[in-house]
Amino acid sequence: MIVSPSILSCDFGNLQRDIEMLNSSEASWIHIDVMDGVFVPNISFGFPILKSVRKHSQKILDVHLMIQNADLYLEEFKDAGADILTVHIEGCTHLHRTLQRIRNLGMRPGVALNPHTPVSALQHIIEEVDVVLVMSVNPGFGGQSFNPESLEKVAEVKRLAAVRNPTLVIEVDGGVNHENGLLLANVGATALVAGNYIFHAENPVKAIEALSNIECR
Repeated sequence: MIVSPSILSCDFGNLQRDIEMLNSSEASWIHIDVMDGVFVPNISFGFPILKSVRKHSQKILDVHLMIQNADLYLEEFKDAGADILTVHIEGCTHLHRTLQRIRNLGMRPGVALNPHTPVSALQHIIEEVDVVLVMSVNPGFGGQSFNPESLEKVAEVKRLAAVRNPTLVIEVDGGVNHENGLLLANVGATALVAGNYIFHAENPVKAIEALSNIECR
């Protein structure tokens, strides 16, 4: 299982310390939520934070854009160190063009689905992406409870990908812990984003290890 700890839940007074902890863990990626206060009702990281994480991190930077007008900033995210750049299907007017530009810039393109967005929305772009991010909460704030309806949604994405993009990474974000992580793996998830479960754990490295050892099916 790919584990992508969300630094939205880290201690920002000790950001370098927490990034170095993640470097020493079994985390494969580091998840960075970028929010603009327009697409979602919250504001988070900008380019200086992303550059700082890139400076200290040895992991793949998994950048999740919850912003309007993402096309205006794609080159800046590349320059700031993003390896994976995920945009929301609900926020991109010309999604094919956006995904192609992300790939042409040398990043891996991803697309995220809000809880209300049906999997059928992926029909015409499933072959254009490396990652589908299924939101198991409404985006904007950490610490929300996992929505079990996401399990069927992940299974639907898995069925679609099996035919048309078998190497697709199916990522889930929102209220993820070890218990629902096992359920998600059973229906096709191959990457888990976790924030509070990791950073509020007594031993974050052990929490990451527990998620990483979940077997994908």
